[in-house]
Amino acid sequence: MIVEERFVTYINSLAQEASPLLAAIEEEARQAHVPIIRREMQSFLKFLLAMNRPRHILEVGTAVGFSALWMEGCRAGGCKVTTIENDAGRILAAKENFLRAGKENVIELLEGDAAVVLKGLDGPYDFIFMDAAKGQYIHFLADVMRLLQPGGLLVSDNVLQDGDIVESRFAVTRRDRTIHKRMRDYLYALTHMDGLVTSVLPIGDGVTVSVKAF
Repeated sequence: MIVEERFVTYINSLAQEASPLLAAIEEEARQAHVPIIRREMQSFLKFLLAMNRPRHILEVGTAVGFSALWMEGCRAGGCKVTTIENDAGRILAAKENFLRAGKENVIELLEGDAAVVLKGLDGPYDFIFMDAAKGQYIHFLADVMRLLQPGGLLVSDNVLQDGDIVESRFAVTRRDRTIHKRMRDYLYALTHMDGLVTSVLPIGDGVTVSVKAF
């Protein structure tokens, strides 16, 4: 945790409750040890969507469909959500959850490796949410930037790796060093790319919000 737990607990206590269905899906995911967006990230996404009012959202990393349903529900007036997932078990769970919510015709689930699927998309999207394997973010970036329309937002979750990102690569376990380096490369790319304005925020496990200026 990158922010003291008591502050996070208090902030989360102020958030409005999710719908009964979303609350059930969230609890099922936790019981199955499937990572989903944290409560503080849910509130932040709701704020960004209310401000940006996107009509076409692309999500990279569906998991069990919680965040896709959350984003679709937060957008007053409705929107089209396209989401990408590669794990067969999670694809089945997401499809079931979309059916439970009656959103199977509103949320489009694309199956396969995001690195391949992204190349086949035309876009444009006015809001892209990156929440896939952290070590792959840097490999998705070129296509994500191609698909993001000028003025659109790119939101990337879990970028601070529970605080490990600030440590030397030699301070993290050997098995995590590749992910550590790739995420650092990703954060550098986001904050130094021409035509992109990025803020890195200590919300949840770290989030970046990037605006495509042109």
